[in-house]
Parts: sequence; structure tokens; C-alpha cells
Amino acid sequence: MQAQIIQSIVTALDRQLTEQEVQQLVEKPKNVALGDLAFPCFTLAKKLKKSPNVIAIELQKKLQGDTIQESQVVGGYVNIFFNQSMMTQQVLQTIMAEQHQYGAKSKTQERVVIDFSSPNIAKPFSMGHLRSTVIGNALANIAEKNGLTAVRINHLGDWGTQFGKLIVAYQRWGNQQAIEASPIEELLKIYVRFHEEAEQDDVLNEEARVAFKALEDGDEEALALWQWFREVSLEEFQAIYQLLGIPFDSFAGEAFYNDKMASVVQELEDKHLLVESDGAYVVELEQMPPCLIKKTDGATLYATRDLAAAFYRKQQYQPQKIFYVVGNEQTLHFQQLFQVIHKMGYDWAQHLQHIPFGMILKDGKKMSTRKGKVVLLADVLREAIATAKRNIEEKNPMLDNPDEVAKQVGVGAVIFNDLKHDRLHDIDFSLEQMMNFEGETAPYIQYTYARISSILRKVAPVSTPATFEVLGSHAWPIILWLEQFPKTVGYAYEQADPSQIAKYALQLARYFNKYYAQQKIVAEDALFSTRIALCQCVAIVLAEALALLGIAAPQEM
Repeated sequence: MQAQIIQSIVTALDRQLTEQEVQQLVEKPKNVALGDLAFPCFTLAKKLKKSPNVIAIELQKKLQGDTIQESQVVGGYVNIFFNQSMMTQQVLQTIMAEQHQYGAKSKTQERVVIDFSSPNIAKPFSMGHLRSTVIGNALANIAEKNGLTAVRINHLGDWGTQFGKLIVAYQRWGNQQAIEASPIEELLKIYVRFHEEAEQDDVLNEEARVAFKALEDGDEEALALWQWFREVSLEEFQAIYQLLGIPFDSFAGEAFYNDKMASVVQELEDKHLLVESDGAYVVELEQMPPCLIKKTDGATLYATRDLAAAFYRKQQYQPQKIFYVVGNEQTLHFQQLFQVIHKMGYDWAQHLQHIPFGMILKDGKKMSTRKGKVVLLADVLREAIATAKRNIEEKNPMLDNPDEVAKQVGVGAVIFNDLKHDRLHDIDFSLEQMMNFEGETAPYIQYTYARISSILRKVAPVSTPATFEVLGSHAWPIILWLEQFPKTVGYAYEQADPSQIAKYALQLARYFNKYYAQQKIVAEDALFSTRIALCQCVAIVLAEALALLGIAAPQEM
């Protein structure tokens, strides 16, 4: 209905403003007594050479349509009140008809490739990896809700100089039996030791460079160690992905592109873009440092593999877009990558998008694997689930499936604590804050859903009424907010911002809980069927919003 009213404003203004310009100008009054929508006329004053108040009076007289119940002029604003009967009818009927398809766009043939999570093998899956993992998964879910096919790629960090370091560390201090018993823990231990000792002895760094070059050249021993490190790491990662409920279409990591780099380097040479610089080869770029393609010893780099990956994905999937969900410290790298592809003459470079995000900090500082200062995600998830289990045992000891619900609540709390934030902001790690089950948390939303489910279990199934009655002032904010869900889903994809969905779900839960506190829902009167339908619609949208974030909605808690 809001879209219809915006169109009415455009028409009443004789198309002095476009639909998009009106959309950007309209406001939601803080006080509901001032209307459901407000249109400020100040920006038109100079253009029309009239005072904002005069423009507002003229606009109000022209505003027509059965979607508008009333309009008022207040200090240069036109305050618009929606037709509550029509809005209630439209919103509830649509959701009841579409169910979990509400807010979904028609399926298209277009694909979007999303590169996310991408932990380094032979290193623990820390809290530092959480952001890329859950942001990328939510973005894939939101893309699919918008009618696209999401291709989820886990670009494993399974190549690079760190493997030279790890090979040297294993050859010097590794214990095969200890590593087989506890792979990641032991590999991290020797990796940290390498960095500690390399600070005193630079020979270790040179040995590591030689070891990685041997790996690149196909040395049998080096390759066997690398393959072993990769297998044990992936096995541990898969257990975490299973707990988080996150699937992938491909685990093709950096090593996958080793035999695909030569053709890209050759094309750079053929197009005279490769320039020698102090024995290395770079591509010179505008307004940023050159992109290093080959080092002085001939070894390839992260950028070389990312170039090969971009070309492979473009050819393999023919995507509309490729998203790289990688921390904001890699912004320059992706700017260089995209500009190199553009300089090679490929217009699709404009469809490559870096989705940056802030860091998870510990005590205000960045977590560091090489210094051993990490918080393991598996430990956080275990503790979150245990905390949820204790809360369930206290509040609902008769719950049928406490372990499953505890997993849903604990994992949901960890995911939501990340996704509710603007992704560009840093987050200071605090398990206590994460597991606070009041306020802006997943358990708060999940409990709201469980509360509605409990109400619906107590009443006989209600067939969809032919007519929905106006439920009054306490329910009206819920109706308005439910109508905004499809728009929020579209906006979250356009902005690549899952926090829009998280904030939406929080607000819907708040609106419903306020209504629940003020209105007896299971009361046999003329509005009973509409109230039950409202509960069903809120439950549908809450569950769908949580699902987009990768969070379960338990029926009981």
C-alpha cells in the first residue's frame, strides 16, 4: 500500500519528482498520532517558488485514492493516514495466501556467486572466521529470496607461504601421533612456535620460502604433507558448518587454481599489462599501488590465484554478480583485482563486489593465529548451547526435545549477535553479552515465535476469513511492519546487508510482544478470527526472517 501512496504523491505533484525521489523523501512520523507517512515539502520550495506550507496545502487537496483514509497539513508536511481496513485486508490476505513465499521474488535464471568463510587449513576455525561465514550464508539466503540462484563457494586458504612455514615447523618439531590425535590443536602449536622462533632466527623464514617453492614445484614429500593438513582441517571445518547449518556448493580453494594461473599471466603479457619491477612482475594501476602478479623467485601470489578464480567462476557459472565476503582489511586487494580485470578489457569487472566487514576483537585487539591469541568458534558454540540448555531446564523442564532446542537457541544466539550489527563495524567479543537472552538477541525473537506457536496450538485451526477486521491501535504497528517485509528483503540484498533482516525481526517481535501484553488474543468475539490470523502471519514472517539469517525457529522453548 505504501507504494500505491507514493505513486499518488508523484501524480499529485504533476511528476515534479520521480517515484524514487519521493521514496527517499517520505518519513515515518515518530508519533503515530501524526500519521503513518509524512511527506516534507521543503525541497520543492525553491523549485516551485512557493512556501513549503502552500505546497503542502495544494498537495493535500490533490491527494486521492481509497488507500488514504485522511491527510493533514502540519508545518510544511503532509501527514497521511492509511486506510486501515484496506491495509489490514491486503497484508493478512497476502501472507495467509503466500505463507513462507511472502516477500519472495519470482525465480529467475540469474546466478550470484558468493565467496565466503574461506578459513585457512591447518589453522583452527576461530571466532575471527565467524563473520565471513554467517554474513555470506545470510547473503546467499537473501539472494535466493530475491529470485536468484546462489552459488556458495568456500575459497579455502589451502596455498601460500604459510604452508612453507608449516612444513618447516612439522619437519623440525612435529609429532605424527600427536597430530593424528588432535590435528588442528597440534598444527597450531607448531605454527605458533615457528613464528616465535623466527623472530630470533631469520633462517627459518628463508627455509619456509624454499619449502613453499618446493610445494609449488610439486615436491612429493611437501605435497603429501600439504594434502594431509588439508584433509584433517576440512574434516574439522565440516563439523562446524554442520552445526551452523551452512552448506557449500564448492570447497575449491586457492590450490585449485594453480594450473589456471598461467593462462591469465600469459594474457596479461599479451596485452602488455605486465611490467617488470625490481625483478618482480606487476600490473600498474590508476590511483593505487601496482598489483603484484609474480615475485622475484617466480612464485605466484594471492592476487594471481584470485584472478584465475574470477575467470574460472565467470566461465563456469555465468553469474550476474560475484560477491567476495572478506574483511575490510582486504579492501585494497579487491580494488586492485577488479581494476586489473577491467584493464584486461572485461566489462564484467563491474559486477564483482567486495563485501567488507569489521573485525571481531578480543579486549579491543585483533585476534592473531600466529601469536596463539584466538577464541575457537567450536568452544563458543559448545558453551552457548550449554547455556541455552541450562536456561531451558530452568524454564521448561518438561520440554520434549531439550537438546535440539538448546542447539537451535545457542547457535542462533551466536549467529544473530554477529548479524544484528552493521557489518562494517568492529565487534568486541563478549560471550556474556552474546548469551544475554533478553533484548536484542535471537532467543528473544525465537521465544516470541514459540509464544505464538503455543497460542496457535490452543485454538482450533482457523480457516482464512473472507474479511479481516481492523484490530485497533495496538495491532496497527504490526500490520504496517508486516507490509514492509518484502521491501526489507529487497533492500537487504541491494545493500548486501543482512543486519536489515535482523533489525526487522527484532522490531516485529517487539511490536507483537507489546500487542500481546495489551490484548487478550484467545477471546471468543467478533475479532477472534482476525487476531488468530494476525498471529499466524507474524509467526510466518518471524520464522522466514530467522531462516534468512540461518537461524532456526523452535516451536517450543
